[in-house]
Amino acid sequence: MPSIISVIDDDPSVRLATNNLLTSRGYTVYTFGSAHEFLQSAELDTTSCVIADVQMLAMSGVELLTHMRSLGRITPFIFMTAFPDEAVRDRALKAGATCFLAKPFSTPKLLQCLEAALTGADEAKL
Repeated sequence: MPSIISVIDDDPSVRLATNNLLTSRGYTVYTFGSAHEFLQSAELDTTSCVIADVQMLAMSGVELLTHMRSLGRITPFIFMTAFPDEAVRDRALKAGATCFLAKPFSTPKLLQCLEAALTGADEAKL
């Protein structure tokens, strides 16, 4: 059974590009425009990995990760951001993120992070 990846980003073009890339690699992908939309979805229980933007309205990606952990959910998270900030990166990694990617990032780097997230490898330094 293919891994289910949930992509959460408030930018429709990023959601579409990430969806196209991952579906072309055989993943089942669901996209969401906000953390709240994801939290209300049926995919909350079936997602193998979350790829989320850091900066979103209402609830940031790091806030989403913290919320998920407080609910006892251990779904792997990969963060992507157009505004890399060392303090936010540190907070995300301490909260349990697998990877923190600055946009634009390469396809191989995203796939490497995704593989690490799905296999439980520690790629936090990426």
